[in-house]
Amino acid sequence: MEKQDLKNAGLKVTLPRMKILEILENQTEERHLTAEQVYKILLSENEEIGLATVYRVLTQFEAAGLVKRHHFEGGNSIFELDRGGHHDHIVCLKCGKVDEFTDPIIESRQKEIASKLGYDLTDHSLYLYGFCVDCKKS
Repeated sequence: MEKQDLKNAGLKVTLPRMKILEILENQTEERHLTAEQVYKILLSENEEIGLATVYRVLTQFEAAGLVKRHHFEGGNSIFELDRGGHHDHIVCLKCGKVDEFTDPIIESRQKEIASKLGYDLTDHSLYLYGFCVDCKKS
């Protein structure tokens, strides 16, 4: 995403917005970040952007459709860039690790169930919870 993406979303291009967008884009290992994690990354980069600003910008990004917010059980809200395409999540109950997955059979069954119950399915979120490999070892 670039400056034009912010403008297209109706947002002014500001340094805090660009820095937070850059952080979200550069996450390869952990694509799901809390506002506090974004703030800590900013601090480590010697950026003087407050936690309240981080929350405000992430909320603006969510309203503009640039990021998705997820509320997993037992934890804070996490944010990820909306890169298009649907995926579901599995969350470790011990360490909070989040993995993404897609499964055409699950998607098909959800549509069948909605149809059977008379619903026109417009969207859904599927969160699975368990213990990751590392947490099961310890």
